[in-house]
Amino acid sequence: MTGAVTSRDGTAIGYRRLGQGPGVVVLHGAFESSESHRELAEALADAFTVTLPDRRGRGLSGPFGDHPGVQQEVEDLDALLSESGARRVVGISSGAIVCLHAALALPALEKAVIFEPPLVLPRGAAALVARCDRELAEGRTAAALVTAMKASRMGPAVFDFAPRCLLEALAGAMLRGEERGAGPDAMTVRKLAPTLRFDFALALATDGQLERFEAIRAALLLLGGSRSPAFLKASLDGLHEILPAARRAVLPGLGHGALGNANRGGKPARAAEALRRFLG
Repeated sequence: MTGAVTSRDGTAIGYRRLGQGPGVVVLHGAFESSESHRELAEALADAFTVTLPDRRGRGLSGPFGDHPGVQQEVEDLDALLSESGARRVVGISSGAIVCLHAALALPALEKAVIFEPPLVLPRGAAALVARCDRELAEGRTAAALVTAMKASRMGPAVFDFAPRCLLEALAGAMLRGEERGAGPDAMTVRKLAPTLRFDFALALATDGQLERFEAIRAALLLLGGSRSPAFLKASLDGLHEILPAARRAVLPGLGHGALGNANRGGKPARAAEALRRFLG
């Protein structure tokens, strides 16, 4: 089923929902939408009622509004928790940053899975983010995609030595290929690209400021993949140092896309096993 809640500023936050049992809200990351973790929700649906919202600017939800930022997204999550009665959340990448701030502000949030939030950024990331913003403003989506992959260290090894013109050509071909096979309502990478600057802004606003989360009292699972970039592992390790009561777990052989759908390289069934043990 699909539905929507109204956030504090009047913006509609749309969601998809499936399953039965205690409520869980899954907040997706950058270049993602509510559809990106459908298979994870299906793997949990026998034990949980899973709500998959579209974060602002995507799919079923309204725009960012005049004051975009983490407070706005915490208010969106608060509306989702109030409507669903859920007390558990799963935050993925930039969505995990929102969940950490929500764990400070929302007493209703009792358990949170924090999957690889970018809290300790690699050197040079700020300059690449600024370049990505310029390329998006100029309508150069393929160039912005390459820059984003470099900033997030998510690209394959070829990104380190291939000429940029070749990388942009390959990114452009990927965008066109995805659009040829996509329906009119599909959240393609080109449609999601304008939201990237807001996800990067969340990461830059918390870069190197882990101590702000010391006051969290909700139960946390700090989850990552063994094949994820080093800066994401450092973010989780840093959180664990200031929150020693939190659980720390690693998904062997998996990377940053572990919780996503299989067609994006995810292993949702394996990830669901770790989530089920903690959330149950």
